[in-house]
Amino acid sequence: MNQLDVRGRVAVVTGGASGIGLAIARRLLASGATLSLWDLDVTLSLSKGAGALETHTAVVDVRDYAAVERAREATLAALGRIDILVTSAGITGPNVTTWEYPLDAWRDVLDVNLTGTFHCARAVVEPMRAANYGRIVTIASVAGKEGNPNAPAYSASKAGVIALTKSLGKELATTGIRVNTVTPAAVESPMFAQMTQSHIDYMLSKIPMNRFGQTDEIAALVTWLCTEECSFSTGAVFDLSGGRSTY
Repeated sequence: MNQLDVRGRVAVVTGGASGIGLAIARRLLASGATLSLWDLDVTLSLSKGAGALETHTAVVDVRDYAAVERAREATLAALGRIDILVTSAGITGPNVTTWEYPLDAWRDVLDVNLTGTFHCARAVVEPMRAANYGRIVTIASVAGKEGNPNAPAYSASKAGVIALTKSLGKELATTGIRVNTVTPAAVESPMFAQMTQSHIDYMLSKIPMNRFGQTDEIAALVTWLCTEECSFSTGAVFDLSGGRSTY
């Protein structure tokens, strides 16, 4: 493991109880950060035994801005500041065509993936601006660049995350805050349980490396984007696609 330095920094990871978010949380801790996990079920990452995390936690539904504000205030009260935000909370939604897509599922996916990211970014920018320092990393997807068939809500939500990141990065470019996004191809994680096998097979068929990404690979890049060394990238999109992305 390469040594990355976020010592002395306070990091918030949403969706940090499992999957990509949990891997990012572990890498940030290993790199010296103090952590606050925001999730609907933080107990998943705090189970006893090997790999258990000792962190500040906040039970929060990112769809609810008031709940996000409460989590921010609880984190600030407990840890003093917020230097880093990684928005990993997300859902996939069903794998059906656009014309068959359930209206309630469309709203759920957009509310969690896109509006939830907006809520969290909006909430933490104020204390970051006061300190004139911050690192915000959003988790988008290659689906947001290319559009996956039978995943219209997921693809649209992740395209929105990319655009939101670019807008916020430009707005904060003259401050000490950097805002970037990563666009993984399919990564082996508990989110596979939300997908059909045919959709999983389709995603694998699009990856030239002929394998899925690993959560630790995502965590390594995200953690670098959270360091002070990431100083001249903002509003940028970083691919982790096994060769799938061509632009």
